[in-house]
Amino acid sequence: MSNSYAQPILRTTDLTDGLRVVARLLAIADLRNLEVDFEAWVSSADVLAELLELIPNAEWFTRGHLAGSPDDEADPTTHFPVRLRGWAMPPETVEPFLKAVGESPASVRWDFDAWPEAPEVGLGVGGTRGAFVTLCVNVRDLDLEQPAPDHTVFVHVKQIEAERAPWLAAQVGLSVIGDLEMAPY
Repeated sequence: MSNSYAQPILRTTDLTDGLRVVARLLAIADLRNLEVDFEAWVSSADVLAELLELIPNAEWFTRGHLAGSPDDEADPTTHFPVRLRGWAMPPETVEPFLKAVGESPASVRWDFDAWPEAPEVGLGVGGTRGAFVTLCVNVRDLDLEQPAPDHTVFVHVKQIEAERAPWLAAQVGLSVIGDLEMAPY
């Protein structure tokens, strides 16, 4: 399995604007097998409880245990901050997730089958390993390490199809605003 490469195309203080751009990108994608992955740094018992209700099988871990929770019996509230991950969630859980995380650093990644062909840059249909959109909330980076007062939308592509990222941005009236970087997962 190879990682995708991501490039930011929008930074905004208005979460609704970020979600609108995501919706426009999804409108041109092949959404067969659409699922959503969530990730958040959580420091509040209330936020954690709400997220665990929404994502009952979430993985959680601390900074010192990046491979998973310290042990299956551990109480995550005794390990704050904890990083929480939910995989392969239905798209309708996005809004409840964003409401629950509040001001916490978080990301939502939409995973789908393919990007459309981009004949203007010589590319056919882009396959699954490079077909994602990520919205980072209250943070500037995909690793959730740079807290920010704004939100960033990233498009993901295969590294050998790097020219697809600016093409995708142009399809929604934007341009890339940062470098192409390997996505963490």
